[in-house]
Amino acid sequence: MTPLRQRMLEDLRLRNYSPRTVETYVAAVARFAQHFGKSPEQLGPEDVRTYQLHLLERHASWSRFNQTVCALRFLYRVTLGRPEVVTMIPFGKRPKTLPAVLSRDEVLRLFAALPDNRDRTLVRTAYACGLRIGEVVRLRVADIDSQRGVLLIRQGKGQKDRLVPLSPALLDELRRYWWRYRPVEWLFPGLRRGAHVHVTALQRRFAALVRRLGFSKRVSMHTLRHSYATHLLEAGVDVVTLQRLLGHRDLSTTARYLHVSTQHLQHTPSPLDALLATPALPSVAIATPAPTPTTKADGCEGRP
Repeated sequence: MTPLRQRMLEDLRLRNYSPRTVETYVAAVARFAQHFGKSPEQLGPEDVRTYQLHLLERHASWSRFNQTVCALRFLYRVTLGRPEVVTMIPFGKRPKTLPAVLSRDEVLRLFAALPDNRDRTLVRTAYACGLRIGEVVRLRVADIDSQRGVLLIRQGKGQKDRLVPLSPALLDELRRYWWRYRPVEWLFPGLRRGAHVHVTALQRRFAALVRRLGFSKRVSMHTLRHSYATHLLEAGVDVVTLQRLLGHRDLSTTARYLHVSTQHLQHTPSPLDALLATPALPSVAIATPAPTPTTKADGCEGRP
């Protein structure tokens, strides 16, 4: 490990960045250095601009583009103490798209297709509590508070703890799951001793299940969280409560689910329906005016 990478790692940890963010930032800076074959210490503003154009030419996603911007801003402002390098570095404007959401019938279909094993309980827990994939795989047995009927989510996005309600049906399933598998520390342990189930392995198994079901929309584990939020809104849960359940910092992030919910759209009347429901007006005969008499003059017929 180079001294620069080590120092950046230390700077990120000192500021309590999440392990996932640390990994993402360090990898982004490593790709930047590999592109030029030089240390970032030897590169400047024009190199940063050139690399951004390179990402656009390679059709990198806007998420990756903006992650790279954040990583380089941190590197030059904090670790290298050269903020002038990234003073004018722009973020990409990410297209605003609506998240894919499963209907209630589609969620039931998904559950029915899962074999009776750990993955089924994990997927049901993710949907029932609206969890991110990183949150559900890191659940511990001790996080289940059956007396209070809540589930503790430790250090979610933004390094925040939160509580989510634990439904009686899910608590029942978790109890049966515990009696069957007897997990000790991690609620969903992985193959390696002392580790939780790996995110990548879970994503692959879930993707294979989705392909078998033949959903026309793009469905991932995170779609379960989108579906949870939308279904709660359609059930009458207010946006502020939903914000707390999802662990969003900004209410605007939660408010986008208002655009996904179809309940209010289905009850919105169409002007076409109203128009077609109006009784037809009686037809009115329109008198045809008599033709204007014409005279022949100067060799022109019908000239007024």
